[in-house]
Amino acid sequence: MSHIRLARISLILAAIGLNAAPAMLGMNVVHAQDKEKAAAEAPKEAVRPEIYKLIDPAQIKPLLDAKNYAEVKTRIDTAAAMPNLTPYETFVLNQMRVQVGQGTGDNAMTIAALEAMIDSGRLPKETKLRFIDAIGSIYYSNIKDYDKAIVWFNRYGAESGDTAKQRQFIIRSYFLKDDYANAKTEVMKDIAAAKQAGTAPSKDTLNLLGNIGIKTKDTDLYLSAVEDLVRYYPSEDYWFDLLNRTRGKKTFNQRLDLDMARLKAVAAPSKMEAEDYLEQAELASLGGFFTEAKIAIDKAYPNGDIPAGKNKAAIVKIRDTATRGAADDAKNIDSGIAAAQKSKDGIGLVNLGYNYITLGQFDKGIDLMKQGIAKGVAKNPEDAKLRLGYALAMAGKKDESVKLLETIKGDDGRGDLARFWIIYQNKPATTAAPAAPAAPAAK
Repeated sequence: MSHIRLARISLILAAIGLNAAPAMLGMNVVHAQDKEKAAAEAPKEAVRPEIYKLIDPAQIKPLLDAKNYAEVKTRIDTAAAMPNLTPYETFVLNQMRVQVGQGTGDNAMTIAALEAMIDSGRLPKETKLRFIDAIGSIYYSNIKDYDKAIVWFNRYGAESGDTAKQRQFIIRSYFLKDDYANAKTEVMKDIAAAKQAGTAPSKDTLNLLGNIGIKTKDTDLYLSAVEDLVRYYPSEDYWFDLLNRTRGKKTFNQRLDLDMARLKAVAAPSKMEAEDYLEQAELASLGGFFTEAKIAIDKAYPNGDIPAGKNKAAIVKIRDTATRGAADDAKNIDSGIAAAQKSKDGIGLVNLGYNYITLGQFDKGIDLMKQGIAKGVAKNPEDAKLRLGYALAMAGKKDESVKLLETIKGDDGRGDLARFWIIYQNKPATTAAPAAPAAPAAK
């Protein structure tokens, strides 16, 4: 959640010149009977001497510097109690109230004085807008009265014509006052508008949508936000979160666990821990992808030292099976081609082809996978196309990969994986591509 950066009102006042010393009404008191006439003829943009002596900058500045706000406030109140204050005198006193309110943290005093100055008709338009904006900021950041913040930020937009400047804080105000329905509606408008314009929605906006999803327990909404974060602002943290939560969906089919593990190892390698690689190794070994399994187990335990524990024997078994199988594949994989080509079902060619992918023989592996798909795969044929799609991605054949992956659907996780592989290949130009994986394989 972004935090609004509220400029101190005292600095605003200084910047626009409202801290300048007020003009003092000069009155040549010659005869008592002339006082009334002199007062009537006095300029309106000046303060009377009896008020000026209370708010004389030469006296007020040392008091403010010493943070003697109580004395300054007493002087303001004394001046304010005098009869027949002119609009200008009232304006000057409100200016000083803003300074005291800021110095003492008295938000009510600050806001009341700013409102009076705004309504005085004495402020230039730009200054008036800045004060309207400042009141909204005080309500948002200091008082956390989000209803009033919305009112003032909307007033700023209405009077300035710039409805974009504080829109993000209007939306955040909805969120912070638990009006998630309005927050979601407005966020979705901004995301749709950005995409329509061909630009990336802001990261803050996408994060806010994700937070709305969390607050409302809307998993699909949260995932859509993280997916867009991965699309426009890819990071391994976002990828890891997206893939883990997608796998956790009730509709995700376990038959795709290995496919998910492969993408995770490619998109978020620095987030992978020993147990993640161990799971990939076990799934790959069960599927007959021993080279992939060996690479994964070697990443899980790079020094070969499997720690003692109740699972050590099982882990050693996975490692030994993967090691033997990988060695056998390296020597004898070619001997399986003829048998796979004779089979009525193309799944053998698809799996064998992906084994070649794990060995780094991309062209040969892709050709065999295509042969298998052309022959026909009886069970879950779209899964085979998914695996060919990301095999093409690993081989650097992006255009062909994306074209194939775009045809793959399914609400059991397969469609998600196909879309994620497209996103992975379409990284923003500023994002460096991670090194290609040494050996993910297909089931």
